Formats: sequence, structure tokens, C-alpha cells
Amino acid sequence: MAERNPNQQYGVPLAIYQERYGALDPEEVSRRAGVPFDPARGVFTLTVLGFEIDAAWPEFSLAPRDAERCPSALYDKEGRILLIRYLIEGTMAEPTGAWLPYRELPWGDVYDRNFQGRCIKRLAFGFGAKPGEFARACQALGGVPYDKGDASYDLAFLPHVTVRLILWSGDDEFPPQSQWLFSDNMPLAFTAEDVACMGDVIIGALKEIGKK
Repeated sequence: MAERNPNQQYGVPLAIYQERYGALDPEEVSRRAGVPFDPARGVFTLTVLGFEIDAAWPEFSLAPRDAERCPSALYDKEGRILLIRYLIEGTMAEPTGAWLPYRELPWGDVYDRNFQGRCIKRLAFGFGAKPGEFARACQALGGVPYDKGDASYDLAFLPHVTVRLILWSGDDEFPPQSQWLFSDNMPLAFTAEDVACMGDVIIGALKEIGKK
């Protein structure tokens, strides 16, 4: 089980994270999180669902390289908190190829009921009747097709930190369903509560792209 206790972390004001962020050593962050840092510009560059986003340091702010195409969900509200927390605490490691359901993440059993409604059911009922739109949106986020369900994709939230989304459309007898699986390096990068927030960000990005 991870040593970090994620309880209530999203009730913490951004200013508290900003204070911790400003005290970071950019070289240490770059090594630990696998994120390049440009000292001349004072920015880390994260690749989030295929889009490059610059994070200014020491005063934290996010700016997408391609603001016209990049979904605002990746750098606004939840995305902002999620990415600053990754830069403060996350560690990048290579996955082994194994996949974990949410409840098997450290603290995942505690938050599993919340994750079911917040992410699994929202994805199923948001896109269950629109598998084609789901597929197009996943492809726009750099998704790699997988061969399960009515539509399924592997999405690299960050390089090597991957979420597998599987969608079943349902029929007259069964409602639409979804399954979320995570590369086994996810617990080093994000806590279980982070991952639930990540689910919000991913669904928000899929919906934004689906409307275009």
C-alpha cells in the first residue's frame, strides 16, 4: 500500500500546492517525474493525452501548446490540481504490462463506490449509445484500439501511464457498461483519489472532443 494518504487532497486550496511547488528543485522533478524542464523559459512540458502542456515554475500556471485543439479539461479546474500534484509527488516508472482495476490500486477499495458512479457509469451512459463518437474522441486523444467490448482504447494519460477504457453499448436487456483498467505503474504516479480526478478529466476531454 502506498505511504501517501490521499484523504481530502482535493479540498486543499491550490495556494497550498503552489507553495510546495515553488519550493521544488526542477532537476529533481524532471528526473523523478520524467518531465523535461527548460530553465531558460522556466517551464516543465507535460504530454497529457497526446497534447503538450507547459507548466510554469516557480509560479504555477498551465498553457497548452495547441490551445485551439487541446481540450480545456486537461488544464482547467481538476486538470490543474491533478498536474500540480503529479509534479509535486508523482514518479514515472516503466509498466510491466499488467493491468489493475481501480479497486486494486492503493486506497482504491476505499474510493471504489465513488469511482463507480463518478467514472464507470458516467462513461457508460455518456457514450454507450454513441460508440462511434467515443471511438473518434479516443483517437483524437491518441488512443490505441483494443479488441474488447463494442469499443475500447488505451489512452496514455502521461507517457507510459495508461488507462484502458472498454465500452459496451448495451441492448434491450442490459444497460451500457464500461470498464477502466490502469497500467501497473499508476500507483507510483497518482493516488487513488488522483485517479478518480483523472477519470473526470478524461471524460471531460472525450465530451469536449465529441462536440466538435
